[in-house]
Formats: sequence, structure tokens, C-alpha cells
Amino acid sequence: MTIQTQTQTIKFLDLQKINQQYKTELLNACEQVINSGWYIRGEQNKNLEKNFADYLGCQFCVGVSNGLDALRLIFRAYKELGKLRDGDAVIVPANTYIASVLAISDNNLQPIFVEPNYQTMLLDENCVEQEIAKNRNIKAILAVHLYGQVCEMQSLNEIAKKNNLILVEDAAQAHGAKLASLQNKMAGNLGDAAGFSFYPGKNLGALGDAGAITTNYKELAEVIQILSNYGSQQKYVNKYQGFNNRLDEIQAAMLAVKLKYLDQEISARQRVAKYYLENIKNEATILPTLHNKNAFLNNHSFHLFVLKIKHNRREEFQKYLLENEIAKVETLIHYPIAPHNQQAYKNYNNLSLNLPITEQLQNEVVSLPMSSVMSEEEVKKVVEVVNSFK
Repeated sequence: MTIQTQTQTIKFLDLQKINQQYKTELLNACEQVINSGWYIRGEQNKNLEKNFADYLGCQFCVGVSNGLDALRLIFRAYKELGKLRDGDAVIVPANTYIASVLAISDNNLQPIFVEPNYQTMLLDENCVEQEIAKNRNIKAILAVHLYGQVCEMQSLNEIAKKNNLILVEDAAQAHGAKLASLQNKMAGNLGDAAGFSFYPGKNLGALGDAGAITTNYKELAEVIQILSNYGSQQKYVNKYQGFNNRLDEIQAAMLAVKLKYLDQEISARQRVAKYYLENIKNEATILPTLHNKNAFLNNHSFHLFVLKIKHNRREEFQKYLLENEIAKVETLIHYPIAPHNQQAYKNYNNLSLNLPITEQLQNEVVSLPMSSVMSEEEVKKVVEVVNSFK
């Protein structure tokens, strides 16, 4: 009699297992909110905002409804302060998630798509300078810390200062990431303002939608706080045509619990990444290239671990991993269609020939399982399966 054993499936991300670690504390925090009778912008919000600002080393934090709204509110606040106007141009990496671009166009600003560096996949500061030299209408730069690695913000700050530009961080994937060249300062404290997403799958994830804005500028923080509350600071008195982008107390309470363990979560991810980097040896793949290699494991928060697959074999690679007898390994693509190729931005579809690196990346990148709760056995099996792909 032959006994058939079921092949193990290694999930791309096991959110249930991640949150199970903190279940008791999360339930207690939820009960506190229920018992308080205050569910919008109360003590839980104040506590999270203070603790997150302290964690990043910046002065101000405003909790908001999600990461997209965080970026939207930053640009809208700069318009209310007279620093940006309709039609102004904002540099954005072409290989980002569409939310980065939506935040710009939703404010009647013009996205200027700029190529990333092929090795790091982060915004290329040389391309930024070239674009600024060509376009006098550029008033801001949106630096996206993609996959958990910080852009070269020292250079971008110098460029922004020299050209009198606003420098905004899209830190939606970079909670706890650092930059060695700026004394290990954290993402979210490296530009004029930063937008964070607390989407459940992030390193610091809520149990629903949530986001935050961080800055060291008091006036900007105050305008953002007002804009996100219908444009009102005093009830029924509206200073701006604002929005309802408030963070609710339940999500603030969940995040306050999980913030205490963020460094622990990142350390676990770094251990997984270290094993991948040292043991994946397959000529069909290109491992992540990390700037400042001597310190990268202490700086990269590894929200994602992204390989490049050579010779147009990504689909074959993903199919092989998912159907393998050693273990069925789930993968995802971040991102298969660049914003300028989306129907939503059809007026930019003709940019493909001008963005060859972005075009190449959208056909090569694939993300391996990455989380703080992967077992040593699972990590080893992922490597074994990847290395067995011929």
C-alpha cells in the first residue's frame, strides 16, 4: 500500500499567523476602545501618533485613513500653503505602485515619470537631475522607498535644495528602514514629509486600512490635520474644502500594539533575506542589489524580497515554483504593469520607449515569500526549489 503525502504549500504571506502572535494584546486593545465610547480621533490616535513620531525621530505624525490618502493630503496641504499650484510637475519613479501617481494627479499636478536604477530598482538621482534640467515646471520630487530599501536621500536632498524643490517620501513599504549615509535616520524622517501605509500586509500592518503622515514642519502638520477632518479644526467651522481621511480608534489601537514589535519583525525578515542572499544560486535569477552593502542588512526592512528572472522566463519560473514536488511556493509580481502603461493613464501610454528600464523590470521582477513567521524549514525549501529551476 502506497501512502501519498501532500506537498507543503509555502504561503507568500501568512497574515493570520503574524497577527496570532499578538492576539491577546490586540483583543485587549480592542476592548479598551469599545469601553471608551470614543471611536474617532481619540486617545488611541494621539498615542499612536506620538509613539510613531518618536520611533522615527521626527516631530509630527498625523494618523489618516490609508497610504494613498496620506500622499494625497501632503500634496493638497502644500497647495493650500501656496507651495504648489495646479499644473506643477512632480517627479515620480516610473516603476512604482499606481497610488504614488494617483496622489499627484488627484491634486491636478503633473506626474513626470523618471527611470529607476536597474540594479537597486530605486529612483535614479542622475535621471532626476537630467529631468529637472529639461523641465522648469518641476516643483517636487516623490521618492519611493520601494520594497523596504531607502532611496539615496542624501543626494536627493541636495538636488531638492539646489533647485528649491519639495521632497516627499513615499514610505508605504519602508517602516523601520534606515539610511546609513544619513546617520541611520529612518524613512519618514528624510525629506519634507512622508506618507505611510498600514495596509495589513505591510511590515507594520493594521487589521484594515490605515495610514500616517510624518513631518518636521508644524504648519504643514496642522494643515494636514485640518484637511483630513473635512477641512475643520473647530466643529462646524471649515477653513478648507477638506476630506474625511481620519484614522479610526480601533486601527490606531491595533497599530500601537504592533509598533512595539516592529523592530523584532524586521529582524526576522532580515534573517530570511540573509539566507536567501547567501544561498540562492541560480543563473536564471538576479538577486537584489543593495546600495551601501556593508550595512544593508541593518537598513533594509525587506517588506518584499524581489528577484529578477532572466530571458523572459518569469511565467515559467512562477509555474515551476507553484507546482514543485519539494514544496509549492507562492510568488507575486510587484508590479506587472507600470502606471504609465495603465488604461487609467492612457495619455502616458506612449512613454514606453522613453522608459526602457521600467519596461524591462515590469517583465522580470518576482517576489519570493517573505515574512517574520517563516520557519527555517520553509526558508530552506524556498531556496531549494529556486535553485532546482533549470
